[in-house]
Amino acid sequence: MQNYLEFEKPLAEIEGKAEELRAMARSNSEMDVEKEAAALDKKARDMLAGLYKDLTPWQKCQVARHADRPHCADYINALFTEYTPLAGDRNFADDLSVMGGLARLNDRPVMVIGHEKGTDTSSRIERNFGMARPEGYRKAIRLMDLADRFNVPVVTLIDTPGAYPGKGAEERGQSEAIARSTEKCLKIGVPLVSVVVGEGGSGGAVAFATANRVAMLEHSIYSVISPEGCASILWKDAEKMREAAEALRLTAQDLHKLGVIDRIIGEPMGGAQRDPQSTMEAVGRCIDDILGQLSHMTRDELVKDRRAKFINMGQSGLAA
Repeated sequence: MQNYLEFEKPLAEIEGKAEELRAMARSNSEMDVEKEAAALDKKARDMLAGLYKDLTPWQKCQVARHADRPHCADYINALFTEYTPLAGDRNFADDLSVMGGLARLNDRPVMVIGHEKGTDTSSRIERNFGMARPEGYRKAIRLMDLADRFNVPVVTLIDTPGAYPGKGAEERGQSEAIARSTEKCLKIGVPLVSVVVGEGGSGGAVAFATANRVAMLEHSIYSVISPEGCASILWKDAEKMREAAEALRLTAQDLHKLGVIDRIIGEPMGGAQRDPQSTMEAVGRCIDDILGQLSHMTRDELVKDRRAKFINMGQSGLAA
């Protein structure tokens, strides 16, 4: 069953009518409704194309958060073979909102790390809705250390509203863990490729995405704060999230223009949720291509390339 977003409600009515006609025909073999249903299908396709032709930043936020978009576990199952999950930070606990392990991408050994939000109520609670605690970032640091030791490229999949802001997380050193994870990203001497596949929220995303190359899915978002959080701070009104989304420049298109990300990965018409398989295949091709480009670089060159990317970010804008 298709889950529709708020701005897709007119589309839901048309697709619902087409399905009703076909359901009636299935219950009455004498009815011939295919012509009418096909006309509704065409109308729905045209409306879908119109809706997604020029999404506003707030609409892109809604698409990026869609429950049916493929998550980290889906990408791992679809793209990677011989995946061996690695758990725990060897200090406090295993944070299930961060998953990772050794795997192969087109027979290339990699360390894959990502945020996992969960797919239903119980798994979302178990995964803490993709909001990592300090032990999640310390697990990622451990896995990046392991990849660096054995000269294995690192692939990170970003999909988080942000780091968990709870009392326990703060008591266990949330900000320090995020900073250490970001520092580790900058220091490892192996290729590091990050893809924002849904939400890229605040330091919780940067801790995994301080990479040689950062790609984003077409309708994903990447920002220092959520639109609701920004609106609450600036206007004391979370309902101004639409204005905040405009001001934050959080879309893949804006961030590519600003030089924050390196590639935009196209999504099927209607977003990744309408065709998860082709979306995951496109992400896999992008990662494989980038890893191929980085494979000729030495360890020192990779570190210098990564540091230069972030140190120089925004310099052209300052010069102007």
